[in-house]
Amino acid sequence: MTTSGSIFLAGASRGVGHQIARILATQNLPVLALIRDPAAQSDLHALNVETVVGDALNLTDVNNAMTGQISAIVSTIGGMPQDGQRADFLGNKQLIDAAVKNGVSRFILVSSIGVGDTKDAIPATAYAALASVLADKEKAEQYLMDSGLNYTIVRPGGLKSEPATGNGVLTLDTHVAGSITRSDVATLVCRCLASDAAHDRVLSAFDRNMVYGTAAYREFVL
Repeated sequence: MTTSGSIFLAGASRGVGHQIARILATQNLPVLALIRDPAAQSDLHALNVETVVGDALNLTDVNNAMTGQISAIVSTIGGMPQDGQRADFLGNKQLIDAAVKNGVSRFILVSSIGVGDTKDAIPATAYAALASVLADKEKAEQYLMDSGLNYTIVRPGGLKSEPATGNGVLTLDTHVAGSITRSDVATLVCRCLASDAAHDRVLSAFDRNMVYGTAAYREFVL
């Protein structure tokens, strides 16, 4: 991947976002990470990742953070509500708006299987338990698709905090789900970042050896 600016990474403090930061650092790509917790700075700085402390729910923080030339935005934010507001939609909306305002054309959003047309890929009980957060993620996906940005949406299945297996796959098929390690999700996201084939795509992600049930699918090759 050739880049004319930094990759702006939201959610780099932990999980998939942190793994993405590690991979991009090994590729010697410039990364600017927006993080809420200052305690995460030292680990990211050790990777030569530039950091700025701020909250994606605060539009001023986002606009102030997005300085210099940005080639792409990758967002992995979400999770438990803070002060009554989840970042899954509102935080991503702020990032998308800032991307449009600052002329950043490329945006990769990490969402979840169970959103939109993948609702039936997960058990009904799981969907019911996650309905509110999946609804917010769906709003974020739609907002991104309507933004005019060059987008990729990656929907991982059940996330595991285990070592990478190297067996992560992507598919356009919406009826299949499975588990996947956070590290393997990060690898797939970084491949999407480097591939024109991923432009304007919504892709499910899971480990080929951790598929739920026996549903057949066609692997999306980047």
